[in-house]
Amino acid sequence: MDDVVRSMEDALIGLDVDCAVAAVSGGVDSTTAALVAYRALGDRVKPIFIDTGYMRLGEAERVRGLLKGLLPVEVVDMSGDFYTATMGVWDAEEKRLAFRNAFYRALRAVADRHGCSWLVQGTIASDVIETHGGIKTQHNVVTDEYTGLKLIEPLRDLYKDQVRELARLLGIPPEIRERQPFPGPGLLVRCVGPCHPDKLAVLREATEAVERLLRGSQYFAAVWGDARRLEGDLTEEARKLYPGARVYTFLTRATGVKGDKRSYGPIALIEGVDDVEAAMEIQSAVTRARPDVTHVVMHLGEGRGRYYVSVRAVVTDDYMTADVVRLSRQELSSIYRALEQLASGIGYDVAPKPPATIEYE
Repeated sequence: MDDVVRSMEDALIGLDVDCAVAAVSGGVDSTTAALVAYRALGDRVKPIFIDTGYMRLGEAERVRGLLKGLLPVEVVDMSGDFYTATMGVWDAEEKRLAFRNAFYRALRAVADRHGCSWLVQGTIASDVIETHGGIKTQHNVVTDEYTGLKLIEPLRDLYKDQVRELARLLGIPPEIRERQPFPGPGLLVRCVGPCHPDKLAVLREATEAVERLLRGSQYFAAVWGDARRLEGDLTEEARKLYPGARVYTFLTRATGVKGDKRSYGPIALIEGVDDVEAAMEIQSAVTRARPDVTHVVMHLGEGRGRYYVSVRAVVTDDYMTADVVRLSRQELSSIYRALEQLASGIGYDVAPKPPATIEYE
């Protein structure tokens, strides 16, 4: 891996780079890519954190603090532009495309201000595979022609576990190196369906609560409208495994993956089951009976809010596949108590990848 670092830096030194904006989110991919470029090119690299408005509470200052001494990060607040471009959009792919367009408009504006004609970003192999496979558009898989900037993507052939090892060799601290991934569009793709300010506020609070309670490879909250209907055929399938179970579907749709291709269908809800293993068995039966179902949520209880909040916790090395964390009843109860004042209902997602994607959109 030391040879990999040297070859990356040598390749960058060999480029005729006048000035490069480095898009930094504080995650391991973007930080590692920016640091490789900064070591090779010095002050010609301008690390930029774009505040899209879809960040977690205090994200900008947290990132700047984590990177102090590593990279001189400039924070640029462009949240108004992103809200205008994305609020109220229903379809998951349309949201990702609208976000991508706003993201590169913002980066081009920053690059013009600095007089830069290059862009450094932390695109990795799984981003490319998911985008080109039509599973979901990753905002950072683009061409020079699209951005109007010449691209530097030193990590494009690496997977997440390889990037973490590279980050270790570069001396990036574990707070960044092992930080759970946060999607480029941020909370926008966890605000399932159309996003509005009140819905985003609920999601931000739920995110804070979940990140206090859980640890693992990837864990987060998502929120959507609580319109559901009872599915008689799926309930019959569920009761073959667990008497008393009921299965609903939400009107909201989410993204899944079937046979290495994108699917986009309803989220199922299992009621009357209080055990993750049992719910996962029902999940398998539900997705066999209804291949259009992308995610399956085990209902933890009703709450007092307006929107449904689901918690997702998975383990994965490469982010191409993922398994559900088997939380105990005590852990599930803690999640419910933390969220019941925020949500109309609270659930735990029991669908692995595939058939679900890790994120909902």
